[in-house]
Amino acid sequence: MAEDADLWLFSYGTLRQPEVQTANFGRLLEGRVDALVGFALSWIEITDAEVVALSGSDRHPLVTATGNLADTVEGMVFRVTEAEIAAADAYEVDDYVRLETVLASGVTAFVYVNRAAA
Repeated sequence: MAEDADLWLFSYGTLRQPEVQTANFGRLLEGRVDALVGFALSWIEITDAEVVALSGSDRHPLVTATGNLADTVEGMVFRVTEAEIAAADAYEVDDYVRLETVLASGVTAFVYVNRAAA
């Protein structure tokens, strides 16, 4: 498990897939259901061939902050290490940027959001 202080990563997309976790982190992550509040979900086309091959799709979800507390995106929150955050940073394409936010559960977690709207 994570050796660092508690670091949390929220995923609403491909980082929930076992094959993506194994390829990026060398293990399956332990997590639980949570939700991102004040964000809306959309989809983008991925052109990075490695990411498409690993995820199995060229369409990936993307969240954008709305500021509306009624907008929520369901997903999973995973306990991770700093090295795993760095691996997730390397996996995510340029359309995403990592930020820190508070989830519906009250946990503070990193999440990848729409770079264009951040």
